[in-house]
Amino acid sequence: MREHKCANSASLPFFPMRGPKQPALNPTRERRITDEIVVDAYGEAERAMSWHCYLDEQLVFPFKARCIAIRTISPLTKGEEVEVLSMAHADECMREMFVLVRFAGRKLGVPLSQLEPVVSKGAARRAVEDWRYWVAMGYEF
Repeated sequence: MREHKCANSASLPFFPMRGPKQPALNPTRERRITDEIVVDAYGEAERAMSWHCYLDEQLVFPFKARCIAIRTISPLTKGEEVEVLSMAHADECMREMFVLVRFAGRKLGVPLSQLEPVVSKGAARRAVEDWRYWVAMGYEF
């Protein structure tokens, strides 16, 4: 198993907030999240940092992504494609993971959970799917 290099990772149990569109439990993804992403994180801040480090290491910037969900905090529309430039600064990702995209000639932070990489496979796609699974399951830091 590949472990990420970021210090202060996390592994206290996380508890889902049940939602109506919750996906089926995925044991392989659950194990990866527990054993590789939030391993040894002892609290909300450490779990947030663990996710930030994991995503920053797995994603290869820049990459194209498509908006798959409307969010009131984002100007993106469903189906719109954007260029993802980087992770937002870690301080901006303490409640949710944000990425910086090129939008209307400037850099703008949007929630990673509303995006899907255009590429069909690879570590970057798996990392985004891991995050979207975490969000869909209702897990919190």
